[in-house]
Amino acid sequence: MADITLRGMTWDHARGYDPMVATSAAYMAAHPGVTITWEKRSLQAFADRPIGDMAGEYDLMVIDHPHVGEVARAGHLVDFAAQGRDAELAALAAGSVGASHPSYAIDGGQWGLAIDAATPVACYRPDLLEAAPTRWDQVLDLARQGRVGFALIPINALMTFFGLARNDLAAIAENPEQLLARDAGTKVLEHMREIVALMDPRCLVLDPIGIYEWMGRTADAPAYSPFGYGYTNYSRDGYCRFPLVFADAPGLGDNGPRGTVLGGTGIAVSAACNARDVAVDYAFWIAGADCQKGLFFESGGQPGHAAAWQDPACNAACRNFLTNTRETLETSWVRPRYDGYMGLQDRAGDIVHACLRGEATIPATLDALDAAYRDSCA
Repeated sequence: MADITLRGMTWDHARGYDPMVATSAAYMAAHPGVTITWEKRSLQAFADRPIGDMAGEYDLMVIDHPHVGEVARAGHLVDFAAQGRDAELAALAAGSVGASHPSYAIDGGQWGLAIDAATPVACYRPDLLEAAPTRWDQVLDLARQGRVGFALIPINALMTFFGLARNDLAAIAENPEQLLARDAGTKVLEHMREIVALMDPRCLVLDPIGIYEWMGRTADAPAYSPFGYGYTNYSRDGYCRFPLVFADAPGLGDNGPRGTVLGGTGIAVSAACNARDVAVDYAFWIAGADCQKGLFFESGGQPGHAAAWQDPACNAACRNFLTNTRETLETSWVRPRYDGYMGLQDRAGDIVHACLRGEATIPATLDALDAAYRDSCA
């Protein structure tokens, strides 16, 4: 058999890049003649580039699930459900943390395998705070003391907006004319504007990594963040000066942590890959229980398989990040994945962000969100 070279694309963070390099090295050692190389780009550039473009250049891609509606229709990716590996696929479905695995399934196909699971969760500095609040009113009390900060760049502002709405069980994108009910949207934006006024303005220009860098490496930093896509890296010894403890997200009233917006990533194979069988085999291996709780986690990854989330060794290495945030992940919400949703997400984040900056009224913001939603469905 001729030598095989596979090119992969992932995102530029230790969590996104290091486990891909480590697992590829192990796979290559076990499969002489196979070479797998990985390139990386910034998280924003990674999210902005259409999968169709990447599929023409790369064999393996780490992707976000909201893209699957457009890629399923366009045929850019291999359908894992059509590869004759039904038993392995069923095992991955059974090992899904929350909706991580099914979030890559649409139109009867499985367009990615979950390798990374995440949703907005809380975190705190244990040297500054004894425990994480569980209710929004408690979060506001801390914010009034100047002890709260969380990521609110446009995309994270939108995810917080959706997450708080879903925490109250508001329907989103179910009415073809309206993104969500007017009273529900008003309530959420009022909550968000109230807390923004109590926080350092830099929160409006930071993503979760920026918040965790601030909290984890600076003595004078917020004690608590109520929402931010979790990173086990910041809870591991040696990664930052002040290791963070992660916890379930707070809820409105007694709602609990439900409704945060599922994130994470999956591994996908380009339909144009010339060594499809090898690429698919590698993808199934890194998504499987043994790799996920072993090499994938040990090399800095944040697994998408339940075997890792309940593993004592994995939890011991990250201050129980996995067990501490499991309920939030299990009750998270899968955002819309229809062909056109990504256009809404790109516009809606800026719309919510303008409202938080005080540049748009709440009624005007909700009007703009509805208009962007209708355009995305056209």
